[in-house]
Amino acid sequence: MFSWLKNKVTDSQTSEPTAPEVLGFRLGGAFEFDTLKLKLIEPELIIEGVSPTQLIQAVGEVKLDEQTRLLRFYTDDDGYVQVLQEGTQDADVREVKMFYYYDTSPIDTENQWQTLLESGIVKTDWSLEGQQFQKAWDNIVPIAMTEKTWHKDGTVTETDQFVMVYERETESGYFEGLMVAGEEVINQYNAEHCLVLSTYFELTPTDFKIIG
Repeated sequence: MFSWLKNKVTDSQTSEPTAPEVLGFRLGGAFEFDTLKLKLIEPELIIEGVSPTQLIQAVGEVKLDEQTRLLRFYTDDDGYVQVLQEGTQDADVREVKMFYYYDTSPIDTENQWQTLLESGIVKTDWSLEGQQFQKAWDNIVPIAMTEKTWHKDGTVTETDQFVMVYERETESGYFEGLMVAGEEVINQYNAEHCLVLSTYFELTPTDFKIIG
């Protein structure tokens, strides 16, 4: 597993919860990709047209347990950087991945939603644009998680997500992932549902540079 080096100290003395930061990623910040790396891997991935410079417009946090969390830094390029941490410091980072939205489909009825949760998210494999992705987790039901999201306009929202991930190996040995998520948002006491497909690839510290 790649060793992520601690390069800054997080100051959490504020009394009010604020959007989390890590590795220089922060709400309102920006980063650049290594364009050479993108040129090498993008032809083998489903994604295309990745912007080399991206602005962070929202930050999400998913607490997996008391020590482990996912941080998601949503960008203006219809994607997000996801950081897995076993703690709250840069030294606690275990992996970093770049996600891009592939498709979002509304779920109109409660029956459709229940059917999706029971049989529409977890499968042995998933086909996307002629590529076959294999189930990466052993679970037989979707993994439930709640994301708290800080938006650039100051609002904070929560989304319940029911997730399974799939992966495939490219011809050059690089791995591409697919996350299938049923999402539920409560809007004025009404539940709104959708199915979200996102593909992702792994990032190393040399793949990006913080510029703001």
